[in-house]
Order: sequence, then C-alpha cells, then structure tokens
Amino acid sequence: MKNVIRLLSTFMMVLLLNNAFAKHEIKTEEIAYKTTDGTLCKGYVAYPADQSKSDVILVVHEWWGCNDYARMRANMLAELGYFAFAVDMYGDGKIGADPKAAGELAGAFYNNPKLVLDRLQGAESKLKDFPMANTDQMGAIGYCFGGSMVLNAIKLGMDFKGVVSFHGNLQGVPVPAEGIKGKILVCHGNADAFVKEEEVKNFKADMDKNKIDYKFIGYDNATHAFTNPAATETGKKFSLPIEYNKAADLKSWNDMQEFLKSVLK
Repeated sequence: MKNVIRLLSTFMMVLLLNNAFAKHEIKTEEIAYKTTDGTLCKGYVAYPADQSKSDVILVVHEWWGCNDYARMRANMLAELGYFAFAVDMYGDGKIGADPKAAGELAGAFYNNPKLVLDRLQGAESKLKDFPMANTDQMGAIGYCFGGSMVLNAIKLGMDFKGVVSFHGNLQGVPVPAEGIKGKILVCHGNADAFVKEEEVKNFKADMDKNKIDYKFIGYDNATHAFTNPAATETGKKFSLPIEYNKAADLKSWNDMQEFLKSVLK
C-alpha cells in the first residue's frame, strides 16, 4: 500500500511539473499599423493558438530597434499564455546598425513624452484588430531603451496593470501628483555602467516619496543588456561595457513571470 501511495505521489508530482512548464503552441504575425501622428510602424504579434482570450503584454525593444530579439521575447511571452505585441517605436521598422545610429533614433524619445505616448497608443489601438487580445488586462515590458519607455508610459497615464524594466535607464518623466495606477518591477544589473548608483538612488527616492507600488531587484555581476544572448559579442564589436549573464537572465525572467501573475488577475 505504501508503495502504491509513493507511486501515486510521484505521478502527481510529474503531472504538476509538466503542467508548470507546459508551453502553448503559438501563432505569429508581422503587422503594419499607423500611430496617431500618421507614422507607419512595423510590429510583430505572438499569441497562444489554443486560447480565445489572452492578457496583453507590449514588448518595447532595445535602442537597436524592433529586431529579432524583441520578437523572441514576444514568442516567449506567447508560450506562457499572453498576447504579446513587439512594438515598433521608431517607425517603418527602422534599425540602428551601430551605437551612433541607435542613439540618434532613441534620443528623440527621452525628452518627448508626446512621442512615447503616440507610439504606444498607436500599438494599443491596433489591438482592436485582434479579438483574442484582452485589452482590459494589459502590461508592458521593455529592454534598455524600452525599459525606460515603459516606465515613462505608466507615469504618463497609460492603463497598464504593471510594467517591467529590464536594464533600463531610470531617469525619466516625473511621477504625476496623482500618482500612477499600475505597479512597477525594475530588473537591474548591479554592474550596469550606464545606470549609475546615483540614478538608482534617485529613482528609488522618487518612488518612495510618491508611495508608488514598485519592486527593485538587482542582479550581481550583471551589466547593461544582461538579458540579451548577443550582448557579449555586440559589446566586443562596438567596445561597449555589456555582457550576457545567463543566471541573471533566467532569474529576471522568472521574477517577471511572478510579477505579471500578481498584477494580471
């Protein structure tokens, strides 16, 4: 009898583990859409093939543009059960081929909140074309430049239940007097040479002063762009202090999953 109970327990554990790590079959689509200022954008959506309705996650790219890395993350989110939309912030699918070009493309957004809203609201409007996208439950994640953009977007009043910044810049628009509606998770590399300790302190102080619901997680030995498997090669190519950190990448992705489960209910 004890052996039977042990076998049943083992069987149930295997079922639970398999269910926990099950991935959805997904559908993907390259899409074109226009923003409120008439800019033509070229984005990408991925969503579970077996769900009639899925919570939405916007994915905002690094300063390089809406490239294969952003699409990869959208696919990973879809496998988890989300409707993922990799947004084209620059328009026309523009890609920065080198740091100078990428910096010029990204620079237009840091001091222009209206442009940030235009691009993201244009993507939000496009979601109306997808009946399987549950826009009542929407979040956003962003990488580097994209991390900064999703932090700005939630401060500017976009209706996100929560946003996640991966190795994003932390200087941005101020928190409005009325606060923000959603929650924030910051996944930060403790060895990030682009985001100085003073910037981290100022961000936390601003969040605390305004009583914002946020969580800040630092990952040791993680540089800027630590989630991107191509970061080490890119860093060498352009002499940038960036490097892939597999442990921090996996941990931050798990931290994101827990966060999204808590805010999208």
